[in-house]
Amino acid sequence: MCGIAGIVRLGSRPIFEGAIKHMCDAIAHRGPDDAGYAFFKPGRGDRGRGGVWHAFVDPRFRHINEHLPAFHGEYCRRELERQDFWVALGHRRLSILDLTHKGHQPMATSDQRYWIVYNGEIYNFKELRATLQERGYTFDTRSDTEVLLYLWEEFGEASLSMLNGMFALAIYDRLDNELVLARDRFGVKPLYYAHRDGQLVFASEVKALFRSGTLEAAIEAESLVEYLTFQNLYGDSTVWQSVRLLEPGHMLRVRPSLGGKVEKKRFFAGFPSVDPKLGEDPVALSEQIVDAFKQAVERQLISDVAVGSYLSGGMDSGSIVAVAGRAIPRMHTFTGGFDLTNVNGIEQGFDERRDAERLSYLLQTEHYDVVLHAGDMPAAMDKITWHMDDPRVGMCHQVWYVAKLASRFVKVCLAGTGGDELFAGYPWRYRPALQGLSDEEFAKKYYGYWHRLLPAGELTGLFAPDLRRCLDAPRRSLEGVLSRAPERHPDLSDAENGLQRALHFEFETFLNGLLVTEDKISMAHSMESRVPFLDNDLADLAWRIPSSAKLHLDKLVNSGNDHIESSEGKLCLRRAMEDLLPREFLHQQKQGFSPPDENWYRGPSMDYIKEILLDKRTLERPWFDAEFVKAKLDEHFDGRRNHRLLVWSLLSVEWIQRHFADEASTGESPRASEAYQLPARDTLR
Repeated sequence: MCGIAGIVRLGSRPIFEGAIKHMCDAIAHRGPDDAGYAFFKPGRGDRGRGGVWHAFVDPRFRHINEHLPAFHGEYCRRELERQDFWVALGHRRLSILDLTHKGHQPMATSDQRYWIVYNGEIYNFKELRATLQERGYTFDTRSDTEVLLYLWEEFGEASLSMLNGMFALAIYDRLDNELVLARDRFGVKPLYYAHRDGQLVFASEVKALFRSGTLEAAIEAESLVEYLTFQNLYGDSTVWQSVRLLEPGHMLRVRPSLGGKVEKKRFFAGFPSVDPKLGEDPVALSEQIVDAFKQAVERQLISDVAVGSYLSGGMDSGSIVAVAGRAIPRMHTFTGGFDLTNVNGIEQGFDERRDAERLSYLLQTEHYDVVLHAGDMPAAMDKITWHMDDPRVGMCHQVWYVAKLASRFVKVCLAGTGGDELFAGYPWRYRPALQGLSDEEFAKKYYGYWHRLLPAGELTGLFAPDLRRCLDAPRRSLEGVLSRAPERHPDLSDAENGLQRALHFEFETFLNGLLVTEDKISMAHSMESRVPFLDNDLADLAWRIPSSAKLHLDKLVNSGNDHIESSEGKLCLRRAMEDLLPREFLHQQKQGFSPPDENWYRGPSMDYIKEILLDKRTLERPWFDAEFVKAKLDEHFDGRRNHRLLVWSLLSVEWIQRHFADEASTGESPRASEAYQLPARDTLR
């Protein structure tokens, strides 16, 4: 688990060798255990002959990599000055598998043809290694990174579909002078890139791209409108100009050269079609689900460091701990609760500590919790937004504090993310999908439904006049996602086909946003988050299960505007988990991990919100109508409307500008362009 970065020359602009270190330094929190850099100049002869490469270790980690020269050393300075390099790779390591120096990256095959920087875990790497050994390969490490390298050497692009895990990687072929970037099929690990001024830069986080010296931080207007429509971004866009997020299951192929091409394609073929027969025998289906679930959890326990788990008291995390705890006695578990002093209304029920403690007792875990108070959001917001850098769905200061707690005890933490999206855990959200609508009607209704911050009729008022020209962008983005929905199955009802479309939509949008947030927040604390529900085999099985086995479809279709209980969803999963958890934890009402911010924002956090959002610097930005923002804040503070999601999103947008865009415009940041060069000779010594 790590952070990766790279620079590829595609035009006349040369690579500043020092930039790769600055990029990796910006994401040092992702990998505090090691750091390395490699530089490549393609050869001009047949099959790359005459090429040059150099690999270095960061001076801070020379003691564990004595076989490598130090970056910024005399040898480094001399060699980097002699050549004109076209590719630079950088890596920050969080040691999880093979803790020795042999796991150092960038890593190369024994003949130094293929090089890799990689972030993630491949849970089936031992089986893949055995396959390669049968073909004559030998291995020098116990890491999955080396398996990835030789798998690529043997199978090329086809190897990506063989991986069961989470990954963002870059593999450079020195002989063919080709770089490939790829991201796992679910998008658990992020990979950002930008193509500007004759260079392609990529990294695990946006902030590293800004440290490359290739581009400055500038807000993209259409993406900003989309974020404040959905509190999310669909497709490959980010809130930053020129910066793209490689979509899940996609790869980017780059040939370093003058005018070199950048080609993107999807390597993941998509999920299997629904199998109506799977719902005919509930007992057999339960057995299949629980077997696949156990295998998924057990696969994701591979580690040479301590593994713990979040434990909310709900079914998803509880089931994970029930299985993992069999292999890890007295497993560390973690949850967060809330100080509900002076909290009223529905938010009085937001604290899950009692359920988590009860489940911890039954499962015999070593359990820890953290209690959040009203002032904790203001205390952490600047740090959270620096780490997020590309804001996505939901509020996450509660996750920040629980991850901080967990990182004191473990380097790896299991999370229940994905269970709801696979097994239909949000039944009240699927109503528009179950009404037999045409594709056009479905898109129109869903577009209105997923306005998370303000109704469509009010949203226009939020933006300054110049941004109102971008109001069509979110609709186009949503329709792009729906255009990729699975074909209607001829043997399924309109309601069943509709639910499949709804689940596909949430998988590509809502879940993708959650995963980006999960990654950024956990890695901010140098901790790896794993998501067993997003195991390949379990996910494929879940997609084959008919909707009628996941939901009481008839009840939902005929419910009108009646209240829908969360227990109406995930039916087959609840049945499958009966042997793992007590019944009381299988049929609880769903309680998302959300703080009581409706109350806190109009109470103890009010002064902080006013200080940031009503600050002169904030109000003078060109994005929003200042009077409209003031009016919405007043509505919340007076108790007339609950605008907690809007408040969080506006705070996030303001803070990322202060962290990145303002620093770039003032030149006061250490990220300024003059920093992107190798230090002087006396400094290198």
